[in-house]
Amino acid sequence: QVQLVESGGRSVQAGGSLRLSCAAAGQSVSAYVMAWFRQAPGKEREFVLGQNLRTERTYVSDVAKDRFTIFRNPARTTVWLQMTNVKPEDTAMYYCAADPDGRATMDISEYHVWGQGTQVTVSS
Repeated sequence: QVQLVESGGRSVQAGGSLRLSCAAAGQSVSAYVMAWFRQAPGKEREFVLGQNLRTERTYVSDVAKDRFTIFRNPARTTVWLQMTNVKPEDTAMYYCAADPDGRATMDISEYHVWGQGTQVTVSS
C-alpha cells in the first residue's frame, strides 16, 4: 500500500506563504486522487484541495479559493499545497490523503490512505 509523508509545516506570520509537500512511496499514485485536508483543535477534519492525478481535475474548497493551490511533479510522486496570504484561522494540522480508486472528490469518506500530518501555525 502506498505511504504518504507530509512535510513543510511551520510557524508563519499572517499574510505570508508556505508550501506543504506530500511524498508518495510504495507504489505509483499516477491514477489516484490526492488531496489535502486540515484539522484545527476542536474541529472536524475538513477538505482543502484535491486533484485527480490522471485527469488533472482539481477540487477546491471555499477556504482555498484564491489563496491555495495544489500541484504535482511530472512523475506524479509528490503533491504540493501552496498556501499564500495565510490567516490565523488557517492554523491546523494538514493531512495528505489519497483515493486509490481515482473517484474521490471532496468527501472525506472517499479517502482511504492518510499521512501523519504536518502542523501549520499562523500568528497575527
